[in-house]
Amino acid sequence: MQKVINFLYRTPKSKLKTYKRFGGYYNYQKVINGNKQMQRAAYKLPICTSYADGLPIYFLTGKKYIHQTLFCIYSLTKVSNEHYHFILVDDGSFTAPLIELINTKLPGATIVSGAQIKSNLAKYLPADKYPVLHHKRSVYPHIKKMLDVHTAGISDWKLVLDSDMLFWKEPKAMINWLKNPNRPLHMVDTVNSYGYSSQLMHELSGVEIPELINVGTIGLNSTTLNWDEIEYWVKTLEEKEGTSYYLEQALSAMLIGQKPSIVLDKDDYKVNPSAADLKQTANTLHHYVDLSKEIYLKNAWKLVHG
Repeated sequence: MQKVINFLYRTPKSKLKTYKRFGGYYNYQKVINGNKQMQRAAYKLPICTSYADGLPIYFLTGKKYIHQTLFCIYSLTKVSNEHYHFILVDDGSFTAPLIELINTKLPGATIVSGAQIKSNLAKYLPADKYPVLHHKRSVYPHIKKMLDVHTAGISDWKLVLDSDMLFWKEPKAMINWLKNPNRPLHMVDTVNSYGYSSQLMHELSGVEIPELINVGTIGLNSTTLNWDEIEYWVKTLEEKEGTSYYLEQALSAMLIGQKPSIVLDKDDYKVNPSAADLKQTANTLHHYVDLSKEIYLKNAWKLVHG
């Protein structure tokens, strides 16, 4: 009965809400078609070499997002002469053809496979000791960006980028951090998106929760993460205030609040850019969230590709 209700009511209702937010069904289809065009174009992007001794950048990616990852990387190498080491972490959907694509387009890139992730988790986060985190990982893929990335060795300080971003100028502040990481780094959001009350987050972490943290670009030191603490945070947050799509961002805010951090200029590393921002592209980086997905999938990637 629940499946019938979802099929006949909840799913159509959700789709209608999405269509309305994006200006109607036909405009939403243009956005979807733009994504399909971007997927095809990703196969034609120039090769971007990854260097073992380059500045390390991590992506959690997979079948659904690899085209965005490739565009993000290409846009970075297009505006920067630095050497980078790209580390792609399997979100659970890597296949042989996808791995072949990565090896072709990003020669020298490191792939953290599903098997390696499983081994890392067993070593650092055994399921019997961290049952809450393992459960969340099975139902909430976003937390893999924390668990799967930060249990991978490779480097202590890890800069993790979301794939739905494009670089327009050399990211000097980001590069400076990569060359000398000594404190967390993050972007600035347009609204607080934590999903939990600042009061509860403060009670659990013991620190003032910084506002407007966006984890599209997030730099943390894996060796300083207290997994026992994070396990307890997740358990208590959900017991007291329920589940939230923004849990990973809330946890990041609680971690970042524990020490001073590097805050990327919100007008230069821009979250949710407008069409006007895209036309003048004076910003260094655009993170295409929420309704800015429209300009990203219909227009922005074509400017990079062209």
